[in-house]
Amino acid sequence: MKKYVITTDNNADLPESYYREHGVGCMYLSYTIDGVHYTHENFMDEPEFYEKMRTGSMPTTAQVNPEEAKELFEPYLKEEKDILHIAFSSGLSGTCNSCRIAAEELMEEYPERKIVIVDSLSASLGQGLLVYLAQKKKEEGQDLDAVAEWAEQHKQNIVHLFTVDDLNHLYRGGRVSKTTAVLGGMLNIKPILHVDEEGKLIPIGKVRGRKKSLLELADLMDKKIGSCASSCDTVFISHGDCLEEAQYLSGKIKEKYQVKTEIINYVGAVIGAHSGPGTMALFFVGDER
Repeated sequence: MKKYVITTDNNADLPESYYREHGVGCMYLSYTIDGVHYTHENFMDEPEFYEKMRTGSMPTTAQVNPEEAKELFEPYLKEEKDILHIAFSSGLSGTCNSCRIAAEELMEEYPERKIVIVDSLSASLGQGLLVYLAQKKKEEGQDLDAVAEWAEQHKQNIVHLFTVDDLNHLYRGGRVSKTTAVLGGMLNIKPILHVDEEGKLIPIGKVRGRKKSLLELADLMDKKIGSCASSCDTVFISHGDCLEEAQYLSGKIKEKYQVKTEIINYVGAVIGAHSGPGTMALFFVGDER
């Protein structure tokens, strides 16, 4: 079997230790806050980033361009390794297309090598869950083509359920109207969202109050998981600097399901710039999104 590596980007929100321990390559989208540009070399710690947002800072983000994608890919090609890249949703960023352009150009330079780009149509630890499951299959001995085919066939089974604490961040990103944001803030309305089949962030409901929004994520899991309930042993949760609430949600999930593998991690700055502090997101495998 030809040697290959799985790569992704930091919007997968997996812990840095996971990338190191499993040999998964990662490219890094950057962000700017308070006039300072941050790259992987100088990223803020997440609590500091979210505290700046709480005090009024408004970060902006930038997608990966083809040259930056090449910087991730080319060293592996020089090591005579093929690449399976699982990209951030094309419904939310042009990063996936940049990776496709980079792959096409590099395969002309390295005709004996293969680069396969999978548009995860996912975000945060939903993308991370697809990477995790694909890497698991790689470590079980499956070749690149088999794992890529599996990822394409099963990416629509990665369920994403989100809520946010402050609608104004979604308003800035064009996800909700100004009226919705203002009234939602006045009435303590919390939206429930998911990432749909096109990889776009879509509102699917609303409740009043923070605790109810967390319980609604757990209740929606019961509806979305379908026939996968009996085999649901892997659940990921990402949060916008609200670890105690993430642990509360985790406890509610574990009351119902035999979870063996769990990752709780921050929503990284690139996604958090658009969703804000207090974001809570739940990811698992279900019958459909």
